[in-house]
Amino acid sequence: MKYVLLIYLEENALNDTEREQCYADSAQLAQQLNSNGQYLATAPLHPVATATSVRVREGKSFVTDGPFAETREQLGGFFLIEAADLDEAIAIAAQIPGAKVGTVEIRPVIEVVGLPA
Repeated sequence: MKYVLLIYLEENALNDTEREQCYADSAQLAQQLNSNGQYLATAPLHPVATATSVRVREGKSFVTDGPFAETREQLGGFFLIEAADLDEAIAIAAQIPGAKVGTVEIRPVIEVVGLPA
């Protein structure tokens, strides 16, 4: 089953040196998951100040700067993995460097027929 592991943390939780180490550690984890056949994708996200939100109401698009919700912790990145079950996804989530300073939310992915591979 596919799971997305959403990494939430305060944007200032890491200094530049710590952030670069987090990226290196995440790349190492991605390599490990890839060798196990569990890696599908991963990426850090630019700061929330670069976000744009789109809402469509009554056929009209509304575009605003910034994230959907104002919260202390922001979505900072994700891993998309293949795991046998939730327990295996939890074990992988615990290895994500961002889990040490933030929260990793685990969500099963719905397989939709007709999407590109």
